[in-house]
Amino acid sequence: MELKDRVPESLRNNVAIVKLDELFRWAHANSLWPLSSGLACCAIEMMSTATARFDLARFGYEVFRPCPRQADLLIVAGTLTYKMTPPLIRLYEEMPEPKYVIAMGSCAIAGGPFADSYSVIEGVDQVLPVDVYIPGCPPRPEALIDGMLKLREKILHPERAEAACAGLAQEAERK
Repeated sequence: MELKDRVPESLRNNVAIVKLDELFRWAHANSLWPLSSGLACCAIEMMSTATARFDLARFGYEVFRPCPRQADLLIVAGTLTYKMTPPLIRLYEEMPEPKYVIAMGSCAIAGGPFADSYSVIEGVDQVLPVDVYIPGCPPRPEALIDGMLKLREKILHPERAEAACAGLAQEAERK
């Protein structure tokens, strides 16, 4: 007998039965609080997602926090240099668990046009674990919104993300 079968017939349309983990994942996925930090030109596009034209608030993500202790999403928007790496790592370490990272723009993903420079890190994933990559130079606000929605799906359905990673690993082993 399933749990939903134990609910009386008169209450079945008024009561929702979910696992507590699923409820917490749903709440967390629909209320991400990004840290307001930007490294370069991609930060302008990140800021414009909160304007009325793109309206990031409709997804529940409009609260850009000024303090890392209140944020759970770090958006690395722009070129990461060796000089800026320790402060960025410190911001990440000060964020409470669970925390997520989005690499926004070709500079954050692979160094962009500055990849051959002596002072630029060729990808944020060399220093932080990245959850979502958003390509572009700079990516449009719609791309950031799409990346945040992909992160929401990753939080809501971690089993899908693990299955996709396992499938990619198997494909890489075959090659």
